[in-house]
Amino acid sequence: MNASDDTDARYLDGNAMGGPLAELFAPDLTAAMIICANCGNEKPLAAHPVYPDAPAMVVRCPGCTSVVMRYVSDQRGVRFEMTGVRLLTIAEGSDQPA
Repeated sequence: MNASDDTDARYLDGNAMGGPLAELFAPDLTAAMIICANCGNEKPLAAHPVYPDAPAMVVRCPGCTSVVMRYVSDQRGVRFEMTGVRLLTIAEGSDQPA
């Protein structure tokens, strides 16, 4: 048995992420702490400037102004990109809107 056979035997398809992601995105994310992938600034999402007039809603870092998130919801569906986020942390018990 080679290493790829062992890896293939243990993987699940993407449906396995349904439950964990539902837990992640159920809380009010405005209180979630975001660490910028560019400068390391750590602030809650609510402290980030949001530019709603671009083709997508664009969220920028309040420290270095790099794009941390983009969100689009249209006839094609929802697209959410977070390549500018190093880490997003949701405090335990933040499942209730603020």
